[in-house]
Formats: sequence, C-alpha cells, structure tokens
Amino acid sequence: MKMNYCLKCLLTLVLCSAAARAETVFVTLEKDNALAVVDPVTGKLLQTVSIGQRPRGIALSRDNRYLYVATSDDDSIEIIDAETYDRVGRLPSGEDPETFALDPAGKLLFVSNEDDNLMSVVDVDEKKLIKTIPVGVEPEGIAVSPDNKWIVSASETTNMIHWIASESLEITDNTLVDPRPRAAAFTADSKQLWVTSEIAGTLLILDVESRQISKRIFFQVPGLTPDRIQPVGVVIDRERRWGYVALGPANRVAVIDANTLEVEKYLLVGQRVWNLAFSPDQTRLYTTNGVSNDISIIDVKEHKVTKSLKVGRFPWGVVARP
Repeated sequence: MKMNYCLKCLLTLVLCSAAARAETVFVTLEKDNALAVVDPVTGKLLQTVSIGQRPRGIALSRDNRYLYVATSDDDSIEIIDAETYDRVGRLPSGEDPETFALDPAGKLLFVSNEDDNLMSVVDVDEKKLIKTIPVGVEPEGIAVSPDNKWIVSASETTNMIHWIASESLEITDNTLVDPRPRAAAFTADSKQLWVTSEIAGTLLILDVESRQISKRIFFQVPGLTPDRIQPVGVVIDRERRWGYVALGPANRVAVIDANTLEVEKYLLVGQRVWNLAFSPDQTRLYTTNGVSNDISIIDVKEHKVTKSLKVGRFPWGVVARP
C-alpha cells in the first residue's frame, strides 16, 4: 500500500515536470529576420529559426498548432508549424503588417496596415483578404473583445480608437485619446478597454458600453524624467486582478491593480521594453526588451523578475505555447 502511494506520487511529479517543460516561448527578432525558441522553465534559448523579413507581431492559432508571424518587409503573415518550426503557409496581409489580432474563434485575423491607413480582414481558413477598412492615420494597436462584439484599431497620428462592429465590419464610433496610442487590450469580461499613450505617458481605461474614457493613469518612476516614460504593450490577467504596461525606454513594467486602477509598483527589466505576454497558466509574464536584445521573465505571484535571457537582435513580439 505504501509502495503504491509512493509510485503514485512519483508519477504525479513526473507528469507535472513534463507539463512544466512543455511550455515554449516564441520571440520575433526584428533585426535577425528570425524566431527565437525559448524554454522558460530552464531559462534557455533552444533554437533560432530563420523566417521572413522584419518579423514583429506574433500570435498562436486557437488550437495552438500554428504560429502567425507578421513579416513586415514581405507584406505577409507567415504560418509556422509550432512543433516543427517549418513554414507551412502564408496569409495575405496588406502592406507592411505590424500588429494583428485573431477573433475568439480563430477564423478571422485583423491586421494594421500603417502606411495605407487601413485595417485588413483576413479569412484564416481560406487564406483570403476579404475586406479592407479605412481607419485613421498610422494604425497600430488592434484588439478584439472576448465577447466578439468589437474590433478596435488605434491610430497613432489621428489619436483615436476606432470601434468596428464585428457583425458588420464597419466603424460605428470613434474615441479621441491621448497622443500616439500604441496598444489596446480588453479585459476578459469585455467591459473595459485599456489603451496606452506613448507620447502622453498615460494609460487610458475606456468603458466599452459608453466608449468613453473613465480613468487616466499617469506613471512616475523615481529618478526618470517624464520623456523616458513611453507606454507601449499592455496585458490584463483573466481574473482582472492585475494589469501590466511596458514603459519603453523607462526599462520598467508598471504593475497596476485592476480593481483600484492604481499603480502598485514598477519592475526593472531590460532596455526599451516593447511587448508582453503571459504564460498559458498566467503564473509568468514575458517581456521583449528591444535594445538589450533579451527577454525578462517575471514571477506574477511575487511580482519579481526572475531571469533575463539573451535571444537575438531587437526582440519585438512574444507568445507562449502550452
């Protein structure tokens, strides 16, 4: 009886260990035209895979089988097998794709085309461009609400959030925001939209029902002048307990209480932190640090940076696969 119990414990430990090792982090390397493959548990760079020119935005298919990577200078979205790292296809994207978002079903992909002031809508299964939507000047950040009612596009020069109804794929409203909005993220309940402003150095909380600004959060990092604080990437956990904002050349990630909407602390990471992604279980947060050519791994429970890892030149986008 005691032996059976020990064997059961050992089997549990082995399975847990295998599950932990199974997670893989993928990082786009803008200057290397490559994809870095990282084991976040051991903190090791496993492999670097050559892909298209100037890769930036990256996402996983809903079934975790494929990676979608925006290769900006190739004017396409590459489809990469997430197991073999082979390129297995290509999606049309319009010119100079940078950021994009998938709908909740993983059927439609929405791409920002900064040079043309457009958002491209791509049917993933058919590999067809089905619509282009004129938006403001220099669109970048794109997000889709979890309830699939809204797609939003942030136009950096127009300083607007464009609200596109998912049903009609038409713009139905616009919200004027702080200068140079860079990224947007919905809360899991689809009730709030968080938008970063790179020039104003702010995070805006928008009420989705009214599509108006309900809160403006300012950042103050001791020892840094305001011009160094340039918010870019933003993520919010599924429980809407914590939000995190990459502060660019401030080399910090701001930790925000998602209930009080107050800044709790700043975490020192690498240089010029761009984008953020959670581990699948949301126990870790990964940051891409463009100038120091590394990623930082943050323990979400402790809000502590546990490791930085060199990955290649100009890491930009990041995603974690279970």
